[in-house]
Amino acid sequence: MSPPSGSDPRKINKTARRALIAGSSALVLIGASIVTTNANASAPPPPSGWSTVWTDDFVGSANTLPSSANWIIDTGTSYPGGPANWGTGEIQTYTNQTRNLALDGNGNLRITPLRDGNAWTSARIESQRSNFKPPAGGLLAIEGRIQMPNITGNAALGYWPAFWALGAPYRGNYQNWPGIGEFDIMENVNGINSVWGVLHCGVAPGGPCNEFNGIGASRACPGSSCQSAFHTYRFEWDTTVNQLRWYVDGQQFHTVSQSQVGEPYWTQMTSHAGYFILLNVAMGGGFPNGVSGISTPTSATVPGASMLVDYVTVQTRGGGPTTPPSSNPPNPGNRDAYGTIQAESYNAQNGTQTENTTDSGGGQNIGWLANGDWVRFDGVNFGNGNPARTFSARVASGAAGGVSGLVEVRLGSPTAAPIGSFAIANTGGWQTWRTVPGSIAATTGTHTVYLTFTSGQPADFVNLNWFTFSR
Repeated sequence: MSPPSGSDPRKINKTARRALIAGSSALVLIGASIVTTNANASAPPPPSGWSTVWTDDFVGSANTLPSSANWIIDTGTSYPGGPANWGTGEIQTYTNQTRNLALDGNGNLRITPLRDGNAWTSARIESQRSNFKPPAGGLLAIEGRIQMPNITGNAALGYWPAFWALGAPYRGNYQNWPGIGEFDIMENVNGINSVWGVLHCGVAPGGPCNEFNGIGASRACPGSSCQSAFHTYRFEWDTTVNQLRWYVDGQQFHTVSQSQVGEPYWTQMTSHAGYFILLNVAMGGGFPNGVSGISTPTSATVPGASMLVDYVTVQTRGGGPTTPPSSNPPNPGNRDAYGTIQAESYNAQNGTQTENTTDSGGGQNIGWLANGDWVRFDGVNFGNGNPARTFSARVASGAAGGVSGLVEVRLGSPTAAPIGSFAIANTGGWQTWRTVPGSIAATTGTHTVYLTFTSGQPADFVNLNWFTFSR
């Protein structure tokens, strides 16, 4: 739902969409009544083999805002410096007023579009965390149990509820869509009994994801209509086969594989820090207009139908941990080179500071790293069998243009010749994390390991969260 400035994100194939509308011509207006039954008190336990890494059940007092620890409330008609009308042509203004956004006291989040004269208001929230991604060699799932606004027919023209995720690098840039990736887990327009799942990626217009349409599929909700009942919408990102999958009530209805997207586009959308989650109800814009063939909302559109969200949860399965353990004992001779070594567990340092990290799992990172800084780790045991030949470090950088440097590995002294290094420049922000690999000279035995930071500029150029070695 967030294309670049000056573009229409939803230049829908109107022939196909109008065929869908024609097939739905018998829809009967149910009205704008709000159903608040059938909500769970909490998110269900994850399926066997999965682990929950984040969740919000929206349990709280009626007419209160959702947790500020979990959510950012977007307001206005754009991000500061971002494309107008959120880049989609939608016409409402988002607010932080409880008439548009509130817990309902029954375990749901309620997002309600309203009309004051000719002006529409609604609400949009996004997760504080922007680092949701699968563990290496594993899977990520984002799931929500949602009832779409319970309104159909002409009264629903212009309604555009959505549950989706955007690539972390979009924050603060707003001009790098669709390359950073967008996963539309649940979209619906105009009160049609259908859920759309869409991938946006690559370049626009055109590109591997056929922008501004995206690669999408849709189907009717199983059993009860999407509008009249809660349904579970789930998205899975599977790195074991490099595939994205969409589900409604456990029934898969859309799949996109790496081979469909190709390179470098698949890597562009999967190699950054991760994704943040969004929930909103827009009014009007390219998608509902493209489906209906007219400008929406219209004078017949009825305000006040709420999207209800029972829960949102994020789960992972397989692979290594999404984030390394928060600490590593700094006992001399007791560090496993092939385990995760937390940067803040150093035995000595020069020129560094620690800070809380927003990287998945929390904890601390070391920061303000510039030329001449170093950290020392005693007793790192590489073993006496096959030697270590590579290392990887979790790094982030908000360095200015033209500022870069080297992260180096040295043994025994901060002035010894490096046994390996990699270069790093701006990653999109001081808390925009990525894992960067580098090669080292074959190493066995137990050593004092120094990580040193070298740059031709005096400015800070990197933050470091953790590092590890491999054979």
